[in-house]
Amino acid sequence: MDVQQQPHPYIVGVIPARYASTRFPGKPLVDIQGTSMIMRVVNQVHKTRLIAQVIVATDDQRIYDHVEKEGIAVMMTRKDHISGTDRMGEVASRMNGDFFINIQGDEPLIDPEQIDQVAEMLISGADIATLAFNQQNAERIQSPNSVKVVMTDEGEALYFSRSVIPYGAMEAPVGVWQHIGIYGFSRETLSRIIELPPHSLEKQERLEQLRWLAHGYRIQVGKSGKPAHGVDSPEDLEAIIRQLL
Repeated sequence: MDVQQQPHPYIVGVIPARYASTRFPGKPLVDIQGTSMIMRVVNQVHKTRLIAQVIVATDDQRIYDHVEKEGIAVMMTRKDHISGTDRMGEVASRMNGDFFINIQGDEPLIDPEQIDQVAEMLISGADIATLAFNQQNAERIQSPNSVKVVMTDEGEALYFSRSVIPYGAMEAPVGVWQHIGIYGFSRETLSRIIELPPHSLEKQERLEQLRWLAHGYRIQVGKSGKPAHGVDSPEDLEAIIRQLL
C-alpha cells in the first residue's frame, strides 16, 4: 500500500543489530534464559499499541539467519553504516512508512510504553522524538556512558553531553535528565539527516544527535518515569538476568 493511501500513520519499529562490538562481540545473539537478546527486544516491540511493523536491520548473516528463522522481518543492510540511524535510513528508503523509530537492539527490557510514547510524539507533530529519565544516582550521572540532556521548558533538546550538565547538577541531582537512546523520525526528516555532514560537536562528544541540533533540527524530548537498561558489557548482561529472576 502506498504511504499516501494509508488511513492512519504507519509506524515502523527498526532494530539495528550488529554482530561486531568492541566490548561484547555477538551480543544480539547472546542467550538470556532461553531467548536471544535480539528476540527479547522484538518481543517487547510486539507489545506496543502503535507500532505497525517491526523489522531487524543487520549487516551480519548470523543475525539475519537467526531472526528469519524466528519468523521476524529482517533486512540485510550495508556494512559501512557508521550509526544505527544511517542503517535505519537505508531501511526507510526500501519500504513504506510514515514514521520510523530506532529501537536499540541491546535493551532486552525496553518498556513498550516508552516506544509508544515516542510514537505519540511523532503523531503529534514532532520531526524527531526521544526520551529522558530523571536520574538521581550519582555514579550514573557522572559516568560518560550515561548521556545527559538539557531541555527548554517546552521539552525541546538544547544540548546532549557525556559530561554532567547543567553545571552544579551534582548538588541538585533532581535536575539531571539522562537520555534514553530511542529515536523516532518522520520519513522526510530521516531522509534529510542521514545526508548531513558530521559536526565538530558530534565528534567531540561522540553523539550523533548533536549533528542534528547543530544543523538546526528540533528534537522533542519526552519525560519517562523509567530508565533504560542497555547491555554494553557482560557485566550489564548479568544485571539484566538478575532483574529477570
